Amino acid sequence: MHIKHSKFKNTGILFELLVRQVASDTVSGKDSAAVGLIKKYFSKTELNKEYKLYQTLINSSVVTEGKAESLINATIELSSRLNRSTLRKEKYNLIKEIRETYNIDEFFKAKINYYSQYAAAYNLIETHNSTEFIEPSDVVENKVTLLEHISRKVINKSEIKDRVLQEYADMDKGTRILAYRMLLERFNEKYVELSPAQKTILKEYINNISNTTKLREFVNESMEQLVKEITKLIPTVADKTIQIKLSEVVTFLKPIEKKQTVKDDNIITLLQYHQLVNEIKSVK
Repeated sequence: MHIKHSKFKNTGILFELLVRQVASDTVSGKDSAAVGLIKKYFSKTELNKEYKLYQTLINSSVVTEGKAESLINATIELSSRLNRSTLRKEKYNLIKEIRETYNIDEFFKAKINYYSQYAAAYNLIETHNSTEFIEPSDVVENKVTLLEHISRKVINKSEIKDRVLQEYADMDKGTRILAYRMLLERFNEKYVELSPAQKTILKEYINNISNTTKLREFVNESMEQLVKEITKLIPTVADKTIQIKLSEVVTFLKPIEKKQTVKDDNIITLLQYHQLVNEIKSVK
């Protein structure tokens, strides 16, 4: 699934809007209820703790890309120490009081500096604390947004994508990484180094685990390519027995039908056959 940003639940944005409301009320010469809301919800609360995490990401001084990424990872990790249940209740009650005190549409109309950075921080925090599978591409986009903001430089997305996928493999939360880890564990029992083609298969699998049609099309295209590669290799192999075995392998590589879903074994099969092709080429 894709993570969706909600400015109504973004702690950083809520605080910034309350501060702006205080300024607006003061200019208008009236007492500001927003002052009371800030004191109530941003003093010794879980909301205040989360707000400090946002501030760390938004207001950090310019540092190198490596330090920026370490800062982001550490800050997001700290979010898991918050009491999520208490945080949800506090956020719900704050929004409820804002609705009761102000015109909610007008309240959220105010322009927020660093809106995209606040949104990226929210998405990464929610992703880290979710048990649902979140598309890695979303994580990459949000992480790049914050990295470029903190380091003040253009970031190479492909490198971030590789690191994010590795993070998925190392994490230990729910369905978003179970399939990936299981595949790696099953396959890496024998093979430590993955070829570029094998890495691509794993990336496509984790990127499209919830998109059954796209994943099936990728697997079928990969099988078709493997059939061509193995068929081309057969005449170049001196051992007749191996030639026969390879001819049999080609018959096993059949496309997955439209009504079928891609299973772990299909991915493992692709990885293994790519390994076979690599070994034949290395021997030659």
